[in-house]
Amino acid sequence: MVTINGEPVAAAGESIAHYLERAGCRREYIVVERKLDIVPKTDYETVMIQDGDTVEIVQFVGGG
Repeated sequence: MVTINGEPVAAAGESIAHYLERAGCRREYIVVERKLDIVPKTDYETVMIQDGDTVEIVQFVGGG
């Protein structure tokens, strides 16, 4: 089991890119942190989410 934004999620074994697509996230507006490290967008395809990982996905929202 993986913790994503504080919630348990069955995403172990998926790449970050696959999870983001499945979750409907638009990459250009987010930042992903895995195990307290920011994951570069260029690595989303190759970084695999592993059992026990803690992932935070932060989405930017425009406004004023």
